[in-house]
Amino acid sequence: MEFPVGDVATRRVEFSASELTGAVGDSVTVLPVVVAVSALTDLRLPVLLLWFGAFQVVWGLRYGAPVSVEPMKALAALVIAGSLTVPELAAAGTLAGAVLLALGTVGALGALADRIDAAVIRGVQLAVALVLARTGLELGAGAPKTALAAALVGGTVVALGYRRAAALVVLAAGVGLAATKTGAPSLAVPEFGTAVAVDGGVGAALDGGIEAAFAPTPDALAATSAQLAMTVGNAAVATSLLLDDLYDVDVSPDELATSMGAMNLLAVPLGALPMCHGSGGVAGKHAFGARTAGANLVLGVLYAGAALGAAELVAAFPMAALGVVLALVAVELGRASLDTDSLGLTVGVGVLGLATNVGLAFVAGIAASVALKRMQEAA
Repeated sequence: MEFPVGDVATRRVEFSASELTGAVGDSVTVLPVVVAVSALTDLRLPVLLLWFGAFQVVWGLRYGAPVSVEPMKALAALVIAGSLTVPELAAAGTLAGAVLLALGTVGALGALADRIDAAVIRGVQLAVALVLARTGLELGAGAPKTALAAALVGGTVVALGYRRAAALVVLAAGVGLAATKTGAPSLAVPEFGTAVAVDGGVGAALDGGIEAAFAPTPDALAATSAQLAMTVGNAAVATSLLLDDLYDVDVSPDELATSMGAMNLLAVPLGALPMCHGSGGVAGKHAFGARTAGANLVLGVLYAGAALGAAELVAAFPMAALGVVLALVAVELGRASLDTDSLGLTVGVGVLGLATNVGLAFVAGIAASVALKRMQEAA
């Protein structure tokens, strides 16, 4: 049964069983990464979830379609792996937001996307996947029996034909294990922090006690460039095309860039994880049944509810199971990265990103791409 409740941007907002399952389809790309970030850094899961929930509602209503809101995976992977500190993450996310807002406002994102070799972007995706996989293996090695049990759960889900949901199912199993230690979680309203100062050795602590000063270091700047490469291709251009293909909604890449820029400039200084739109989340919502922006409203409410009792469960979450979650996320991201017309360049960028850092690999990939094109033209 469906309950039309309004009309937004000429499209109805409906609440139905398919919108509920569609909401779950988007969470598959969000919750494993967000829980990992919260478990391995000082960022608090309740605050992260509330920001994701708020922007699910905002952009669902703004665009009148099941638009996704996902973590910026390159930045998330680097902070999970310890390659970025939380202050560096805050600086990178805020800078990425400023660049996206500027590009979207002047209508330049489409032109920029045409200038970046898709094989290089796929290489950055592969590098992020390899970084996540390495971190997952390291976490799993700490408790091999728990990791093996979690891997069996994930493998069973994959064998049953639900590959994309495997990480979410393992995550749910980990939450169940954590709940056996903590009991029923107590409800608590998360506290939001205040804006923070630029870190030159001195930072401002958020109200919740998190040291989250900005640190615009070379590593943060390099990570920003790598993230923007992924964002331009996947979160803006590919998402725009997919919204048109699946939902017949005309949202330009520049509009998506503007909304991504705005939400990061607003939320990252207040303790949020850098966020973007993404074609994977849009595809996930559609595959799980979402057809209207009602899925966004449902997911926003679910995230808010989860935020009220999340802190205790995260503290008790088994790290070995989290390692398996990260490995499964890495497999999905790695599969997508291999859809390339230059496998050698993509793999080269990916391996270099794992061995050094993702930002350096992106710059080297751009240089290699230009050199290859010149060699082909000269031949």
